[in-house]
Amino acid sequence: MVSHKAIAAGGVVFRNINASLEIVLVSRTHDDLWALPKGRPENGETIAQTAIREVREETGLDVKIIEYIGDVKYTFTNPQRNKVDKVVEYFLMMPTGGSFDQHDQEFDEVNWYDIHHAYKILTHKNQVHIIDKAVQIIHSLD
Repeated sequence: MVSHKAIAAGGVVFRNINASLEIVLVSRTHDDLWALPKGRPENGETIAQTAIREVREETGLDVKIIEYIGDVKYTFTNPQRNKVDKVVEYFLMMPTGGSFDQHDQEFDEVNWYDIHHAYKILTHKNQVHIIDKAVQIIHSLD
């Protein structure tokens, strides 16, 4: 079995509405996926540029990075039966424009979710510590 390395970047986009913290999740109904937006770099992009572009493509939102959060590491087997060690770097982000109706077709639904509800519906529990750290950073901004 051949081993490969892969990198991706994404974001936790947040807002405070009526004293309630909300984050953006993307969803694909046919495989019951609820996740943070993320994706692979294009040629010459930095990780931060990748995160901003992927969030814009997958959510339709223009965002600015507030702070680096951390990473998620996991291993999977690709369709060619190669082992892939993947690292996804996440950034805390605030929306600066755009709208959900401008998102690409990779996901069926993109929306704001109350932080408590987001924890419950998130598919990949390895992203929970990213949300935990995002919440800590957000509270330190107040």
